[in-house]
Amino acid sequence: MHCVFVQLRCKPGKTYEVADALYAREIASELYSTSGDYDLLMKLYIDTTEDIGKFINDNVLTIPGIDRSLTTLTFRAF
Repeated sequence: MHCVFVQLRCKPGKTYEVADALYAREIASELYSTSGDYDLLMKLYIDTTEDIGKFINDNVLTIPGIDRSLTTLTFRAF
């Protein structure tokens, strides 16, 4: 499994709707509201056989109200 963090910037007034939609899709391991440039921080575990970009494009970025995303991949360092 790949551990991936995705930060989401939502359109004004849409953060709670986006969060509800993410929970409904049951893809987030963890989901947080954040301060700063992005509104939500989501932790995902994606199967190693999946294309990460396609998974995020098909399962996350299709949610109405998302304005921008930033994906951070993790690597096994130790």
